[in-house]
Amino acid sequence: NSSFSLLLFLHSNRFHHSTMVLYIIGLGLHDEKDVTVRGLELIKSSSKVFLEAYTSILSIGKERLEAFYGRDDIVVADRDFVECHAEEIYLPAKESDVAFLVVGDPVCATTHSDIIIRAREAGAVVEVVHNASAMGAVGCCGLQLYNFGQTVSIPYFDENWRPTSFYPKIKYNRRGGLHTLCLLDIKVKEPDFEAMKRGKIVYLPPRFMTVNEASDQLIEAEEARAGGAYIPNKTLCVGLARLGQPDQCIIAGTLEELKEKDFGAPLHCLIICGEVHDMELEALKPYLIDNSKFEVDVEGSLFPRDEPSSKAADDDDVDA
Repeated sequence: NSSFSLLLFLHSNRFHHSTMVLYIIGLGLHDEKDVTVRGLELIKSSSKVFLEAYTSILSIGKERLEAFYGRDDIVVADRDFVECHAEEIYLPAKESDVAFLVVGDPVCATTHSDIIIRAREAGAVVEVVHNASAMGAVGCCGLQLYNFGQTVSIPYFDENWRPTSFYPKIKYNRRGGLHTLCLLDIKVKEPDFEAMKRGKIVYLPPRFMTVNEASDQLIEAEEARAGGAYIPNKTLCVGLARLGQPDQCIIAGTLEELKEKDFGAPLHCLIICGEVHDMELEALKPYLIDNSKFEVDVEGSLFPRDEPSSKAADDDDVDA
């Protein structure tokens, strides 16, 4: 019986590993211990491990991850690597298991969706291991997740480029009574073009947009567009920093008020509220700025609920 069991184990084990896989593994929001048990097992058993390091960051460095995972060969994949050399990540997965590590959840950034598509087109098998992400964790402020509309990204403005493509999406959400999660820009390993003109390859220091900077830009966007998507000194907003970490920070108030508050270290995000339910407002109370001047958009104020037509009422009577 023991010999038969051993043969059965060897056969099932060989079958299980007959297909090599690209595992795209979410790491969660805080540190090395946020990885799931399944994710950790796959990281330890994979032949190669890549750490995506430009759509988001953890509160710790690669060295602590390696110590926790019991390996010292993690390859950091910066923006250039992921966008220009992604085949070096997924093609080896046709020969052996590869782990591609992503902060948060793998399906919350279009970059990762692109890699999944390209890997499958190249004939690699892809499996996603999910984890916590900012898109779910923002619910900790008290706003209900099913009341959120489209998520938008707020890019850094500069002297020559001040895009406001996020503005109509916020307006669309607000007209439907929905909250808008604003993900704030991250600049990691950005080239210094002035230095490049002199023949030098130099990278600018990392920058992480703050709630304060985002509030300023959103105020500027409203002034420029003048579409009434939100009112900077009245619309209720929520600033959040370091979600999922022990020192996470949540402050609620108007854009004019939030731009003056200190949220501390990155990463930050911002919510522009739509219609706010009484229960949501009650849950937000601990985070409200004292004497805030916000005005609540109550249910039905932004998105009127149509009453049933008289014909529909008549039809109901007939059915009854």
